Amino acid sequence: MLHTSIELNQVFKGLGSHEQGATLHTYVIDNSPEVDVDRVRPSIIICPGGGYGFTSDREAEPVALALAAEGYNAFVLRYSVSPSQYPQQLLEVSAAVAYVRRMAKVWHVDTDKIIVCGFSAGGHLAGHLGVAWQEQFIQDVLELNEAENKPNAMILGYPVITSGTFAHEGSFRNLLGEAYEQDKEKVSLELLVSKLTPPAFIWHTFEDQAVPVENSMLFAQALKKYNIPFELHIYPKGGHGLSLCDQRTAKPDADYLVNTHVGTWFRLAIEWMNQL
Repeated sequence: MLHTSIELNQVFKGLGSHEQGATLHTYVIDNSPEVDVDRVRPSIIICPGGGYGFTSDREAEPVALALAAEGYNAFVLRYSVSPSQYPQQLLEVSAAVAYVRRMAKVWHVDTDKIIVCGFSAGGHLAGHLGVAWQEQFIQDVLELNEAENKPNAMILGYPVITSGTFAHEGSFRNLLGEAYEQDKEKVSLELLVSKLTPPAFIWHTFEDQAVPVENSMLFAQALKKYNIPFELHIYPKGGHGLSLCDQRTAKPDADYLVNTHVGTWFRLAIEWMNQL
C-alpha cells in the first residue's frame, strides 16, 4: 500500500498559500502480478467532519483503512477550516478529485468510480462538490480540464445540508464567517441540486440532536425532484458522529458510539458502490 501525503496547494496554485493548506493522505493498494497487475479500483475521497472548525480523526484514517480492506483506494482530505472560509474548502475538494483522476494510471484508479464520502460538515463539503462541481469559477481558479473534478457518486453520513430551519448553524458560521447572513442560502445544498448532481448514498439517525435528520431528508427530496438515484437509510436509534459505529472509532467510555445496527451502513454502502 502506498501511504503518502500530498500538499494540494503545491499542485494547484489557484488554492493560494493559505496557512493551513489542504493535504491529501493516500491509502493506495498495490497491484500484484500474482493477481491482476492491470486491475483498476474504485477510489474514495473522505472528508472528515468537525463543523468546519477541525477535521475529525475518528472519521478519517479508520474509515480509509476499512475501505482499503474492501479493495478500494482511499484518500483522506484534511481541508482548511475556520478561519478559512467558502469557497476555499470547495476548491480544495475539487482539487483532490481532479488530482486523483490525473493520477489514475499510477494509482490504478477507475476514473468512472471516483467517489466523495463525507461525515457531518464533511458531508456538506462532499455534497457541495456533488452539486457544484460544474461551476465555472472552480474550473477557472484551478485551471481544470472539463469535468476533471466531477465525483461519480457521493456517500454522505449524517450530513450537514441545509442552512434553513434545520441548520447546524455553527458549521455555516465557521464556513462563511461575517458573510453568514448574506451568503447562507448559497451553500444550502438542497437548493443547489441539478440534473448534473451524481447519485448518493445517505445515512442518518432519527435521534441525531446535532444535525437533525431533516437534513438528509431534504437532500433526498431534492435529488428525487431531478430524478437523481439515491439510497437513504434512517436508523431509529443513535446519536451524531457515529462514524464506523464500532470500537475502531469509539472514544473511551463513550458507549453511544458503538451501535451494531447503525454500523450496517458500511456494508450497505459497499454493496451500493459495487452496483454503480
